[in-house]
Amino acid sequence: MVGPTGRHVSVTVAGVDLQRRIVERQGEFLLFAVTPPRRATSPEKSQEIADVTVKRLQALDLDGLVLYDIDDERDRNTEDRPFPFLPTMDPAQYLSRHLNEWNLPAIIYRAVGRYAEAQLRSWLAAQEPDRNLSVFVGASSRDKPVMTSLTRAQELRSEVKPDLLLGGVAIPERHTRKGDEHLRLLAKQAAGCSFFITQVVYDVNAAKNLVSDYRYECASRGQDPVPIVFTFSVCGSMKTLEFLRWLGVDVPRWIQNELRHAGDTLDVSFEQAQATALELIAYCRRLGVPFGLNVESVSMRRTEIESSVRLAARLRGELRRSGNGRSGH
Repeated sequence: MVGPTGRHVSVTVAGVDLQRRIVERQGEFLLFAVTPPRRATSPEKSQEIADVTVKRLQALDLDGLVLYDIDDERDRNTEDRPFPFLPTMDPAQYLSRHLNEWNLPAIIYRAVGRYAEAQLRSWLAAQEPDRNLSVFVGASSRDKPVMTSLTRAQELRSEVKPDLLLGGVAIPERHTRKGDEHLRLLAKQAAGCSFFITQVVYDVNAAKNLVSDYRYECASRGQDPVPIVFTFSVCGSMKTLEFLRWLGVDVPRWIQNELRHAGDTLDVSFEQAQATALELIAYCRRLGVPFGLNVESVSMRRTEIESSVRLAARLRGELRRSGNGRSGH
């Protein structure tokens, strides 16, 4: 790994428990997701952000870190974007240059349409499968021009680095609208995906419908389901909620009402996310579908960041209490 000064830094990953659980289709792991600093951030400030992040997450007993690859996505929605799009640092560069103290696996998102085939090929060749995993994300709309299609990116991974564990995106809301998201998951599975990560879950019924249809379609084909990782995020303001809805996250009316009329929106959001996670944990265990949990922290507000960390700690406790989650590295 190359450090921020250009020196090669030797870092030892603390086991490969995440990869093992995914390959063995066990699930019950905990992830934490962040966005890299803005592209305009100085190297010194980026390192400061990275150091604070690592220190904040060390006590959580996580299984891995998710690094998002942020795209504009204005093509997905004709309405004005609630927050301006600010380009962020490449997640792979952020990991290699600044997260030298992070000693667990990292899942690097790749919005593959933004990269030429040669770029993706070169990046794949440099990956260390015992350290990194990846999630490939396709275009946010059919009309968006891309340099590399999702299908071609999946082929490249099979050609260049087949032992790099690959994940795909699962969208419960799309299943509600079209009823075929479980078939999309199976097609991605056939193309090499060994796990899936959902976008933020607010509609628990949509998520359960997807899990159920996926589970029984797997059974009808004589296949075993792979882990589905459910993403949760706290919401500290109605503007944040508006942004989630702009991104395509379905927030049931009753939850919108509770958040809008709450004395403390962040606290109510925390309780709602925890309740949704517990319901999905119980459902997946009963159905025999391996799962993971991913707590997303993409806000710059300290209160929301701290609430996300608290949610992750609470969910780790729930996994341990069951006796099924692993007790430590």
